[in-house]
Amino acid sequence: MSTSCSSGAVARPSTSARDLWCVVGAGLLWGTGGLTGALLGKVAGLDPLAIATYRLLGGGLSLLVALACLGRLPRLGRSASVRVLAVGALSALYQACYFAAVAFTNVAVATLITLGSAPVLVIVAETVQQRRRPSTGSLTAIALALLGLGLLVGVPGDGAGAGLLLGAVLAVVSAAGFAALTLVTRRPVPGLDARATVGYGFTVGAVLLTAVSVPTVGMGFAPDTASVGLLLYFAWIPTALAYALFFLGLQRGVSASSAAVVAVLEPVTATLLGVLVLGEHLTLVEAVGAGLLCLAVLVAGLRR
Repeated sequence: MSTSCSSGAVARPSTSARDLWCVVGAGLLWGTGGLTGALLGKVAGLDPLAIATYRLLGGGLSLLVALACLGRLPRLGRSASVRVLAVGALSALYQACYFAAVAFTNVAVATLITLGSAPVLVIVAETVQQRRRPSTGSLTAIALALLGLGLLVGVPGDGAGAGLLLGAVLAVVSAAGFAALTLVTRRPVPGLDARATVGYGFTVGAVLLTAVSVPTVGMGFAPDTASVGLLLYFAWIPTALAYALFFLGLQRGVSASSAAVVAVLEPVTATLLGVLVLGEHLTLVEAVGAGLLCLAVLVAGLRR
């Protein structure tokens, strides 16, 4: 974690550009997870649900070990324990539902619905809680994000078929889980900073996912240098580091709606990596979609 974003979860009265960059950094790092997860699946022969389980387990345990070695592993009080259980349950829910949505539809549809629904659900929740209409900036950012996602990710293909409705429902549930996680973690809990939240919470989430993964898709694979290296990167960078930055930005004052919009940087980064690393081609429509997503993030940042 960079020195500019490495302090504990201490609430501040207003957010700064540095805090917003923590959330932006999280979105960019999440984008590297798509390519890493795909490569890990090919190298290790793991199902996506098993990869998600290893992701939470590796990221959570790594942070707990690091904090313990530094003497900064907190003891959990009652309120901190409740927060950890909530983070664990919500992270397991949205990961499991997302990959189930992918299985019933495809990656494009699941990503479009999940990332497109999340900021809308956050805005609705904030509107109800605050009893006031969402700002023009929030609505503009969400509209740009939805349009950009549609252009970048695309529309359902021939493979969506009969499972589209069920897959769409699962994707919305996944979005609701991510939205709830964003709302829950926006306020700090005494004695529990962003790193400990990820460490404890994701370890709990991994235990829950393991109970689903082992009897269904299995988690066994033959470890080698490539698979272990990819797994460690996946656990440390787009998981432990990215989510710690995300939670830190939220707890320092970045609004939940802005943070949810910034999450759409994930497919933008994944697309650019596909072009640069895998030699994929970006069409004009996809390029416009990526530009609109970046504009949505800019609008969300301006209203911080």
